[in-house]
Amino acid sequence: MPRLSWPAAWAAAGAVAAALLAANITAPPVLAGSAAEMRAVHAADAAPPPTSPAPGADVTPPTAPGDLESCPPPPPPSGSFQGSVGLCWTASSDASGVTEYEVFLLTADGFVSVASTSRTTAVVTGLGGGDRTYTFYVVAKDAAGNVSPPSALVSASALGAGPTPTPALTDTTPPTKPAGLQPNCLPDFKGTSLCWTGSTDDVGVAGYDVYRRTATGWTRVGTSIGTHFTEGNLVTGQSYVYVIAAKDAAGNVSLPSDLVTATASGGYPTYTPPPVSCKIEYTAWSWSSGFSATVKIVNLGQTPIDNWTLRFVLPDAGQKVTSGWSATWSQSGKDVTATAMPWNSVIQGGGSLEIGFNGSHTGANPDPTGFRLNGGTCIQA
Repeated sequence: MPRLSWPAAWAAAGAVAAALLAANITAPPVLAGSAAEMRAVHAADAAPPPTSPAPGADVTPPTAPGDLESCPPPPPPSGSFQGSVGLCWTASSDASGVTEYEVFLLTADGFVSVASTSRTTAVVTGLGGGDRTYTFYVVAKDAAGNVSPPSALVSASALGAGPTPTPALTDTTPPTKPAGLQPNCLPDFKGTSLCWTGSTDDVGVAGYDVYRRTATGWTRVGTSIGTHFTEGNLVTGQSYVYVIAAKDAAGNVSLPSDLVTATASGGYPTYTPPPVSCKIEYTAWSWSSGFSATVKIVNLGQTPIDNWTLRFVLPDAGQKVTSGWSATWSQSGKDVTATAMPWNSVIQGGGSLEIGFNGSHTGANPDPTGFRLNGGTCIQA
């Protein structure tokens, strides 16, 4: 879409600035649109929250404003620029017509609205000046209240010295732009994860704000004091776009990092044991301080079980395996392991084999529990 001619719009904005200066009135933070338009914006701010759209209502948002860039603001009627940034963009399209554009500025508190206009230009004033750089984006709105996706982010230096804060700030240098942003750097986390190279600052970086692009703007989803961030409660497999901005204790904000796309991970899969395919028949004979037991392993499936390993738990701490047959036996605490011999390492489908062991006890000799074959739980006859 061809860009609308901006000099005429700048002339209108300049006329507003001239009237304010002539009346010796401090200019508002934004010069954008006519006084009537600005009154309409204030009226919209006071309107009640929107209700659910009626059947057949317009629910299609405008397209995102395009080609957002810094444009020279109109020369002031007298004096010098007062910390001003001029912005211009190409018009959005909408089925019922775009009624308003809203401009957002990146601050230490997130992106805040600083302009509302029906034109495709805006002048933001009252900024810090001194060639400091500020970051903006724009959204379009239609009469039904639908909001467009955000424009691209653009960073621009303010022209002229802005208002001097009282008391004067001792730190006006922002941190450097975060670099080296890497997505999905923590693959075991369920959601998205980001890692980056730390910014530098003349006093010190206080933290990093993390912004995710949504259908209608850039939303701050968290703040990190380190150089990594995770966000959960996202749709596994869906991609999300982020930027990071560093800030210091004085509220100076860095340029945002380059965009990065992260795909929400499901985390490491939970362990699912194999389905039951075996049965154990345990028989024991006990005497004063010892016992002897046979263990019959039955393959309930049709697929051979190869290189089997059987594990179970002896319930009483006094129960000990002293010797065994038809398997290699070992014990650690209450846990007992029997591994196949070379000649009986395969249990055919529907087949079975018997192994056994001798043991000692100190009075109690309950049957073992929790029989597991190659990681799968066996039923116990």
